[in-house]
Amino acid sequence: MSANDKLRAEARFAKSAKTPNEKAASSERDAAAKAVRDNMAKLKELRLAREAANPTPVATKSTRAKASKAAKAEKKEAPALGEWLAGQQSGGRRT
Repeated sequence: MSANDKLRAEARFAKSAKTPNEKAASSERDAAAKAVRDNMAKLKELRLAREAANPTPVATKSTRAKASKAAKAEKKEAPALGEWLAGQQSGGRRT
């Protein structure tokens, strides 16, 4: 083993060895991450249970037809392009 290889091995060992402070910090971080994951899992279970108990209503054909008629009525109220441009010009806008 050359001197260079020995130095690299020692540096790698020193890098992998953690101090007690680093170990405590990583264990705290792991505990916090686990707590977050557990809370998310609990909230997901509650949401799924709530959705199963109260399913969302499915839109029927008549409901969709009423919605599309309302959308068509709103479309008809929009001014034509020529009218809109005339309004812009009379309002002092350069078009």
